[in-house]
Amino acid sequence: MGPTRKSNVCRRLSRRALGFFARDAGVVQRTNLGILRELVCQESTKFKNVWTTHSKSPIAYERGRIYFDNYRCCVSSVASEPKKLYEMPKCSKSEKIEDALLWECPVGEVLPDPSDYKSSLIALTAHNWLLRISATTGKILEKIYLASYCKFRYLSWDTPQEVIAVKSAQNKSSAVARQAGIQQPILLYLAVFQVLPFSLIGILEINKRIFGNVTDASLSHGILIVMYSSGLVRLYSFQAITEQAKNGIQEMECCSLESDWIYFHPDASGRIIHVGPNQIKVLKLNEIENNSSQHQISEDFVILANRENKNENLVTVTASGRVVKKSFNLLDDDPEQETFKIVDYEDELDLLSVVAVTQIDAEGKAHLDFHCNEYGTLLKSIPLVESWDVVSRNDGTQNYEFSLWVPFTGKGVTFYLSRLVYAGDHMKEVIVQYMKQNELS
Repeated sequence: MGPTRKSNVCRRLSRRALGFFARDAGVVQRTNLGILRELVCQESTKFKNVWTTHSKSPIAYERGRIYFDNYRCCVSSVASEPKKLYEMPKCSKSEKIEDALLWECPVGEVLPDPSDYKSSLIALTAHNWLLRISATTGKILEKIYLASYCKFRYLSWDTPQEVIAVKSAQNKSSAVARQAGIQQPILLYLAVFQVLPFSLIGILEINKRIFGNVTDASLSHGILIVMYSSGLVRLYSFQAITEQAKNGIQEMECCSLESDWIYFHPDASGRIIHVGPNQIKVLKLNEIENNSSQHQISEDFVILANRENKNENLVTVTASGRVVKKSFNLLDDDPEQETFKIVDYEDELDLLSVVAVTQIDAEGKAHLDFHCNEYGTLLKSIPLVESWDVVSRNDGTQNYEFSLWVPFTGKGVTFYLSRLVYAGDHMKEVIVQYMKQNELS
């Protein structure tokens, strides 16, 4: 057969404008791509340099966005000339971004926050923080601390746009250990998280005592891929591993509209904090008895909300006059019951700070509790004078000098700053500085 005749681009554009193609979306897409292909392959088509820049750090590209300075600066390449979208503040080497993934909004899902409907950059910092950053403004939307016992360095998708795998750097034995013939049994760690919000699925150590003389490992589409120097590759089901692990799946036994959240304790103890509306569990990893190579998750301590008996009796009288009692349970995040909203850790004082909110009449009342980080014992409770919206998102932090709370309401953002002053030998909770700022949206 002879060479096929090239279709004229102008003719194809005219036919498209007159509707000579099927209205099926796939046909239109293929037609447009065919026209674009013809334009690209024309002999007269050339590349023109429109922008040149230099960077000391690696440059990354994701879907029309160019990232400089370890993802701190973002430039859009979609327009005729590149346009800077944002530039994050300068940071230390320990805070630099090691790796990042672009997350796109899922289609057909109801998300908790309006900002979740826009693209985000999932970033891993050098000091083991996992961040979710707005892809258009550079604002940090969510962050979670991973762990302190290893150095996490790489990000990859397990299930695209749904589950991420965070991989640590490989553990290397010291020269002295190698000379003595001592091998490092743990090669690396894999932490697996569900995206939006960050939710820990599990963390897996690749141990040579279990997997053999392994050289590398990765996770993709629920399959744990383990590689060896001989060229051997073994595949394992990650789901089966999590199900077989003793207490490997943690469930918060509660009935609530809002989801619970779980993360590694920021105190570098390797413990895990699991927060629900009415209880806070601090979990730890223990070696299984008579088997030091395996671990299980157990409770270190639990902090319970101060609640009344939630069982209610509903009395119904039938037509015959018989009284029927029916028992039912209220939601665990019922606004009229004390509900945990914020859990924070003060590293210098080694205290867990917890904010609990209760709906009383028409307004919400909150109090700040300080708990012993080692045993969970309640040490002090301070009522907060500000009114809280119990159904809205809240954020805050505290240290030995001040407390800062930012309740988000439908009308805007309210900022509260409270300070502690010291009088003689006694500490008094006195609000010496009170600032309230409304930023109406």
